[in-house]
Amino acid sequence: MTRSLLAPLFAFLLGLAVISPATAAEEFRVGYVRVMDDAQAMLAYEAGLYEKYGLDAELIEFSSGTDLIKGIVGGQLDIGVLGFSNAFTWASRGADLKIVGGAQRGYHAMLARDDAGIESIEDLKGKNLASQKQGSTADIVLKGVTLAGAGLSPSDLNIMGVAPAVAIQSLVGGRVDAAFLFEPYASIAKLVAPVNEIYEIGEVWPFPCMVVITSGETLKNRKDVLWAALDAQRDAIDMLENRPEEASPYITDYFIREPVVKSRNQGDIPSEQVITNAIKTNDFSARLTQDDISRMKELAVIMQEQDILQVEGEFDVDALLDLSWQQAREL
Repeated sequence: MTRSLLAPLFAFLLGLAVISPATAAEEFRVGYVRVMDDAQAMLAYEAGLYEKYGLDAELIEFSSGTDLIKGIVGGQLDIGVLGFSNAFTWASRGADLKIVGGAQRGYHAMLARDDAGIESIEDLKGKNLASQKQGSTADIVLKGVTLAGAGLSPSDLNIMGVAPAVAIQSLVGGRVDAAFLFEPYASIAKLVAPVNEIYEIGEVWPFPCMVVITSGETLKNRKDVLWAALDAQRDAIDMLENRPEEASPYITDYFIREPVVKSRNQGDIPSEQVITNAIKTNDFSARLTQDDISRMKELAVIMQEQDILQVEGEFDVDALLDLSWQQAREL
């Protein structure tokens, strides 16, 4: 009697042992920075899109793209959403890295205090500006594109690399005259500080600010899993671009913990509404176009001029690109 009961149990357990490896979700580690530019990774995680494509994803936060790229180079991450300038720098030192997809085309707003007398980029001369960490993609673009286009050099003003929250506080307190901010911090600053937007780089010089980066080893050994992650992030981008009101509840807590933002003159604004509006300002794209690649090559030259990228001759951007996923998906 006992034997007859155990036999089906053993058969059932044996079946599980055979089935489990094929059906178990693949572990996958995704690095991100807490900025709207990385919203596709946060949303894919929170909305269960990684799981939809068979991934047991772990989302790992980094304070900067510089720290994130070290995680990819060191093998602690499978992919990361970050500025391509980090990949250029590490690849120039011999790191085996690949850019495999797009994320967001650069939204960075120049916000000036109402009492600072700043109406154009030229007016920043002699002023105090809060921006991002020196050597970051935003910093490279600020100095090599925004200021250079106005005939200014970095030494013409006082540039302070600070966290976005500190930049907003500095605008509110009058400790800086202007700030170069990405979303959602630009939207928040407009609500709580006496500022006006005088410039937005995406309107005059669009570029692929954030891309998806992996290691050559991950691409070689885990291509199917990597492509599944890109599929999940493509779905997230579709929601961000076409259904921002649906996307914002998933990611609002990453940026604003309080239920409302207390504005200077509009009363209390629901935090999800602030994030919805911030999503709408961005241009998310899983695809890298030829125009995007041309911009990357322009910025490689700027990085060389700024002595951030130290290589002899022209830096080979094409060698870092693997666009087989977007080609297979006909994006």
